[in-house]
Amino acid sequence: MKHLPNALTLANLFCGCCALLHTFYWQPEMAALFTLGSFVFDYLDGMVARALKVSSPLGKELDSLADVVSFGVVPGAILYRLLSGDISITAAFGNSLVEIYALPAFILSAFSALRLAKFNLDTRQANYFIGLSTPACTVFVLGLALTAHHNRFGLKDMIENQWFLYGLVGLLSWLLVSEIPMFGMKIKRFDWKSNVFNLAFLALFAVLVFFLKELALSVIIICYIVLSVIFKNKIIAG
Repeated sequence: MKHLPNALTLANLFCGCCALLHTFYWQPEMAALFTLGSFVFDYLDGMVARALKVSSPLGKELDSLADVVSFGVVPGAILYRLLSGDISITAAFGNSLVEIYALPAFILSAFSALRLAKFNLDTRQANYFIGLSTPACTVFVLGLALTAHHNRFGLKDMIENQWFLYGLVGLLSWLLVSEIPMFGMKIKRFDWKSNVFNLAFLALFAVLVFFLKELALSVIIICYIVLSVIFKNKIIAG
């Protein structure tokens, strides 16, 4: 049983690799499903470790290594494909073609790794995050990718605009390493009082999905950031 949390972390990594593969072949729905798997396993490994009281330095390091792929490389690859346009994977690999102008997308991956390293060393982040978490960043990027893929609300051209995406890479990279306190969203106790914010947030997300479809993934992260900024003093006070 003591190895179960690490097994869940490795499942997170496995799902991240699968999401990355589907991103290269531009199958964003499958990439989103595997990223959901990564998110679930990333959430469960910590809960199981605390329940079994088997937390270890190895588990902490392994968790960050898995997250670098699932929530660092994957969103970078998604932005790379958005910047590359409709180029096919066969053409890309068959002709050894690399879209140089799309490579800045992986700046986000570099900052995701930096954010995870800072998280491991920052003792302030036990009950809340400082800076945007890598899973939240990935959800935001996935929402844009799915919206563009289905051309929801006619936003495809805007989302795939080169300068919009460059600006997005810069903004998200800054948010990842910023000093903005943000809600932790972790389930530590199974009671109403401890989870009222999480449940309200989930209800808001359900409403957004009804009206905005895939774009709700990005909008809910914007709401999360805005609420965190508004209630930053309450977050710090606990």
